[in-house]
Amino acid sequence: MRGISPYLFTPETATVSVAQSQLLIDGMGHLNASHFSNYPPVNQLFFAIAALFAEKSILGSVVVLRVLIILADVGILYFGKKILKQLNLPIKNIFWFFLNPFIIIELTGNLHFEGVMLFFLIWALHLLFKGKWFWAAVLVGISISVKLIPLLFLPLFFKYFTSKKLVFKGLEKIDWTALLKFYAIIGMTVFTIFLPFLSSEFLRNFSETIALWFQNFEFNASVYYVIRWIGFQMVGWNIIGTVGKILPVLVLLFVLGLAFFRNNKTQKQLFTAMLFAVSIYFLLSTTVHPWYIATPLFLSVFTKYKFPIVWSFVVMLSYYAYGKDGFDENLWLVTLEYAGVIGFAVWEIFLSPKQKPVSF
Repeated sequence: MRGISPYLFTPETATVSVAQSQLLIDGMGHLNASHFSNYPPVNQLFFAIAALFAEKSILGSVVVLRVLIILADVGILYFGKKILKQLNLPIKNIFWFFLNPFIIIELTGNLHFEGVMLFFLIWALHLLFKGKWFWAAVLVGISISVKLIPLLFLPLFFKYFTSKKLVFKGLEKIDWTALLKFYAIIGMTVFTIFLPFLSSEFLRNFSETIALWFQNFEFNASVYYVIRWIGFQMVGWNIIGTVGKILPVLVLLFVLGLAFFRNNKTQKQLFTAMLFAVSIYFLLSTTVHPWYIATPLFLSVFTKYKFPIVWSFVVMLSYYAYGKDGFDENLWLVTLEYAGVIGFAVWEIFLSPKQKPVSF
């Protein structure tokens, strides 16, 4: 609204006076105020809308953002019910997301935009399942431009698109046309949205800020905390700088394995692959804020797996870290959280007599 790019200036270095700006900076703390924004442009657009309607009031901006998030949740309810009906799944499943106390607290209450990202994603999948892949690709691009997490799902569309083969001169060949166009439109949509901000300085600041979540920040992790403990025993210091570079590679390899070696030809299989991909991503992350779990919880609605519902409740144990005496993470509570989630997931995927053996 004031011509200040959040990708080129930090809250502490912005020189334009904004109403109640010091109150905002004090509230977010030095750690957040000293870094460039990692929110993509469509997310920034919603912040601009809030500023447009309530420029001089933090409370007014909060109300506007809350209305936008609630509208996105209603959109998720609308398209979610349609897809559940199409998949012959119980319509009531969508309420595990829509009425979940965790979702109400973290999205509507704490103003996290995972719900907006998921709204564009579910809208895109609704159109894709109806064969309207062009507009589906545009909406996937918009979803990525709210939160980057849907980038993780892009390889998983490979089998869904290439399962149909063309007959050419008596031989069956994979039809790559729709898949390549789908990816191209997503790429063009994201590029167009980011275009007004593109510069070498933007690329440097944005990539460095994203890297903080892999190589600097630590919160509510699972596998990483075990690796960190082993690192302390072996070398005597925190090895996050090294591990933070390796874990994303392992996630990428896992996702590519799901894309090329798992059967993701049907809509249900696609949802299941997306659920597995994002769950492994968070299990191998160095930082897992509570609101991140909104994505696996949402995807689980369209599958037979319920471990993300368990996760949505036990993740609230991480709130303990923010006590009256400042940040103090209790690793026993973290252990309890992930013992419950991983234990239930292992039982549900591999051991439950009600489930067929999972096929990877």
